[in-house]
Amino acid sequence: MLRVSATSTYPEPHSRFDRWFEITQRGSTRSKEIRGGVVTFFTMAYILALNPLILGGATDKNGTLLNGAPKFLDAAGKTLNEAAIDQNKMMILAVTALVAGVMTIFMGVYGRFPLGIAAGLGINSLLAYGVAPTMTWPQAMGLVVWEGILIFVFVISGLREMIFRAVPRSLRAAIGVGIGLFIALVGLVDSGVVRAGDGTPVQLGIGGSLQGWPIFVCVVGFLGVVILYVKKVKGAMLIAIAGGSVLALIIESIAKIGPHIGDQNPTGWALNVPRLPAASSFSWPDLGLVGRVDLFGGFLKDGHFNAATFITVLLIVFSLMLADFFDTMGTVVAIGAQAGLNDDEGNPPHLKQILMVDSLAAVAGGLGCSSSNTGFIESSAGVGEGAKTGFASVVTGILFLLSMLISPIITMIPSEAAAPVLVFVGFLMMSQVTEINWTDVVEGLPAFAAIILMPFTYSITAGIGAGFILYCLTKLVVGKARLVHPILWVVSLLFLVYFAQGLLLQLIG
Repeated sequence: MLRVSATSTYPEPHSRFDRWFEITQRGSTRSKEIRGGVVTFFTMAYILALNPLILGGATDKNGTLLNGAPKFLDAAGKTLNEAAIDQNKMMILAVTALVAGVMTIFMGVYGRFPLGIAAGLGINSLLAYGVAPTMTWPQAMGLVVWEGILIFVFVISGLREMIFRAVPRSLRAAIGVGIGLFIALVGLVDSGVVRAGDGTPVQLGIGGSLQGWPIFVCVVGFLGVVILYVKKVKGAMLIAIAGGSVLALIIESIAKIGPHIGDQNPTGWALNVPRLPAASSFSWPDLGLVGRVDLFGGFLKDGHFNAATFITVLLIVFSLMLADFFDTMGTVVAIGAQAGLNDDEGNPPHLKQILMVDSLAAVAGGLGCSSSNTGFIESSAGVGEGAKTGFASVVTGILFLLSMLISPIITMIPSEAAAPVLVFVGFLMMSQVTEINWTDVVEGLPAFAAIILMPFTYSITAGIGAGFILYCLTKLVVGKARLVHPILWVVSLLFLVYFAQGLLLQLIG
């Protein structure tokens, strides 16, 4: 695997642009970066459809939507305010694309790392279904801003980087492998290949078999990316996504399959129905959600200080921060390793700048009302296409900004066309498993816990936390506690609080 070091020899860069992005130094080319940036965008583009779906219909404690409109037209809560809900979703799509575009470009120019940024899944669900019902939407977004500010303080103080560097090599490798399995599972679930079973947590397709045209598109797309990659065709992943989308458009135009909603139409499209948009669906983006934030109201009860409310909200902010903090750490380590950018200690270049941009992305997500923004592991698809520098992120960010104007086109790409690339990238990331000493239980067991819990709990943070705690515990048992970095002990204790937060909230309540 390629490593960046002081002794690495590359051709001299030919321009200031090349030197800033280190394109030649990292063994890449502009064409590879452009292809990689485009692939990253298409594997992330689902967030433009999914974030409005998650946030768009959720209400706060007053029964209002994110845009301030009531969800129901009558007091009985029976007549939906469909026009307001649709407008709310389009407003969320606009700010989702805006914040993702600006912060991804910032990551490329300042962090100089091939990492796309957008509203983080998991955090947006927590906001929609856990936080907003207990306060107003502006107050909920205010908590996201505070979460980002706290992480930013950790970055400028050097604490976040210290924590990052305190993680042992075996756990770094395990994080990469676990994330590989995680994104492979995301791809399989998004395409419908893996679903909740009847009497079992998961199963293959419907009733144990693969059925429906959408899954056919996924299978053809996967075979396509494998064949193209083995044949060393440039742009293999991008071609697979584009080809799968065209195939899906043709099938939908003939078969009229429609969406898969709940238990209805189980063989329908999972996220986006691949239909050509009508000209009337194109409109100037509405950015009216930007700045609708209340920074202090969430910590009060009925406008007054209340100790129990204050502590409860602090735990919520802590949970948001910890999830964001360590999701990013795992993502950056995994992508850096896949791109061959990490140094001998497993750290990527420009680490402090990367972490600073990510923390500011959380702040921007709160201010923009698109939820906390963070690095997307789907960026590994772009790295698989050859991206190694921040120039790829600039390309991805520009596409996000353009998507504000052409969102109907972007949201017609079905997840079944992008999912095969995620599954294949998961395979590519498995190579790091050889860096773990499986013959030593003290090293291997924490790594194993981190690897399996990421996909099994659908949470990168849960896997990292379990790995940290077990690493400290096993070292303590064999009398080697002194070899564990003090910061790792502190972080492990914080993870114990994180895992017990439900009990703590009950006790406070």
